[in-house]
Amino acid sequence: MSNKPTETITSVKGFGLDMKCSDFQFEVGKTYTHDGEVKACSGGFHACEYPLDVFNHYAPGQSKYAIVTQSGNISRDSGDTKIASGKITVEAEIKIPDLVARAVAWVIAKATLANVKHSEGYQSAASSTGDESAASSTGYQSAASSTGDRSAASSTGDQSAASSTGDRSAATSSGKFGRVMAAEGCAMFLVYRGDNWDIEHAWAGIAGRDGIKPLVWYTLNNDGQPVEVV
Repeated sequence: MSNKPTETITSVKGFGLDMKCSDFQFEVGKTYTHDGEVKACSGGFHACEYPLDVFNHYAPGQSKYAIVTQSGNISRDSGDTKIASGKITVEAEIKIPDLVARAVAWVIAKATLANVKHSEGYQSAASSTGDESAASSTGYQSAASSTGDRSAASSTGDQSAASSTGDRSAATSSGKFGRVMAAEGCAMFLVYRGDNWDIEHAWAGIAGRDGIKPLVWYTLNNDGQPVEVV
């Protein structure tokens, strides 16, 4: 664990449904200062740099999440991206679809150039491997696949597909008739677009929870519900 006094970090924090964490009451728009030692897992205000890491501490369906800024004394956990800070500001509450989108953006920003693949055009495909790798593709019947811890796959375009495997990875597909598949514990994000391509439904989930099967293709029906692709 490291301790730095000068960083300012944007991260994601989890709470109970009452916006409490460890019996401390939080409120959106407020700034809080911790009196005492700042040490990851034992002292200070805690949040996660990588958005999906927050699920390790606050499970979906029984939690709320917010974008926060952390400053003052900083202590990092060696196990995941959890950070303890002496000062924290609760900026805005976010929902799971926004959290998943932020996870994909985080991976792409962190990935090295060698681990980033992008393709465009009709029936395009992109694949990447390695920790914190990212693959994105655009175009009709495009596909993106990524493997490795904290990897991300994103695809857009009609009948596009995205798959992602590895711990804390995410797959998102935003095209019409898009589909996603993910390994157990990985995040999935889908949208349903109407005839004029406007987004009518958005859905986010975690493979292996709430009836969503790992390594099975899913798409959204016109009611906004995830269904297996036959």
